[in-house]
Amino acid sequence: MKLSTKGRYGVAAMYDLALHYGQGAISLKSVARRQEISEHYLEQLMGTLRKAGYVKSVRGAQGGYALTKEPAQISVGDIIRVMEGPIAPVDCLLADDASRTFCSRVDICVTRDVWAKVRDSITAVLDSITLADLCKEDKEKRQGDE
Repeated sequence: MKLSTKGRYGVAAMYDLALHYGQGAISLKSVARRQEISEHYLEQLMGTLRKAGYVKSVRGAQGGYALTKEPAQISVGDIIRVMEGPIAPVDCLLADDASRTFCSRVDICVTRDVWAKVRDSITAVLDSITLADLCKEDKEKRQGDE
């Protein structure tokens, strides 16, 4: 399973907003510069995150984007699912009823159980890491560099 730039950049942008949580709206230009993401592409990502309810936009000279929840309430898994869709290494795990269209052996397939365990492990890791955790790790790394 490979994440697209949507997922990776979505996490990076949300992490940047989390670093500045409580400071008001953060301009896309500054997020784009710090995270080395195209501002145009970042606009598209923020639209997706706004529709999902994770960020709000503020118009005007001091406008930009801000998180709608505290960083500890948003997991990396939440962001990945919004940006990438369901976490599933194979199509037959997407939905039990729909999976029958992908494979007629879904009820007896032993390897499907392997992929389900992979999905569950990935989901557990992504859901266990919050934006607050990333901010804490950033702070620790910066203190280690001093």
